[in-house]
Amino acid sequence: MERPRIQDRYESDVLPQLKKKFGYTNDNSVPRLAKIVVNRGVGDATQDARLIEEVVEELTLITGQRASVQKARRSVSNFKLRTGMPVGARVTLRRQRMYEFLDRLITIALPRVRDFRGVSRNSFDGRGNYNLGLKEQIVFPEIDYDKVSRIDGMDIAIVTTAKTDEEAYELLQGLGMPFQK
Repeated sequence: MERPRIQDRYESDVLPQLKKKFGYTNDNSVPRLAKIVVNRGVGDATQDARLIEEVVEELTLITGQRASVQKARRSVSNFKLRTGMPVGARVTLRRQRMYEFLDRLITIALPRVRDFRGVSRNSFDGRGNYNLGLKEQIVFPEIDYDKVSRIDGMDIAIVTTAKTDEEAYELLQGLGMPFQK
């Protein structure tokens, strides 16, 4: 398998740029992507068990890796929720699949978002990780619009080895993340 082009861009362009800007001497100390976690919550799965299967199938199509079902940790009577009931699905991407997903997110999915003007710079968590929310799963071309029973959003957490938000911002901007002006 050939390497994802965003991984090549990291090694050829972003790595030297970050070393120069932040004064790193060792390539291994330069910030890099650690993992990407894609998460979808399904609150209505308590009434309809087929919903969770659809969400797992869609996440598997989008990411190229089988999604795992997330179960409720505790009971909440107001939501008719019992411990162990399925409430969502999650995929953790690493290595090559992570780079391929990020490439498709940046070049294909984000430009298809309605009224897209860039992603927020304020979504860093203070430790060098970036969180992004999408309102519709249909921005990914792998999803067939006619087969979608309901439109839901998803959360995407991009975990980096950066120590600060500034380093993580420079890393993601170098990889091509379209931040707002």
